[in-house]
Amino acid sequence: MSGRQGGKAKPLKQKKKQQHDDDPEEAAFKEKQRQDAAAKKAFLANVKSGKPLVGGGIKKSGKK
Repeated sequence: MSGRQGGKAKPLKQKKKQQHDDDPEEAAFKEKQRQDAAAKKAFLANVKSGKPLVGGGIKKSGKK
């Protein structure tokens, strides 16, 4: 048996946080996701407030 049978056990050591460099593609992807989320939030706000989804009105064809 080991000499440490009773008492408080030592906490496990935490790993040090590594500073990782994001590559430009990953940064661009994250920025695009942020912009998409903002656009979706704005769209949902417009839907809840009762604004029309498209602002073009009635489109008329050129045929008579």
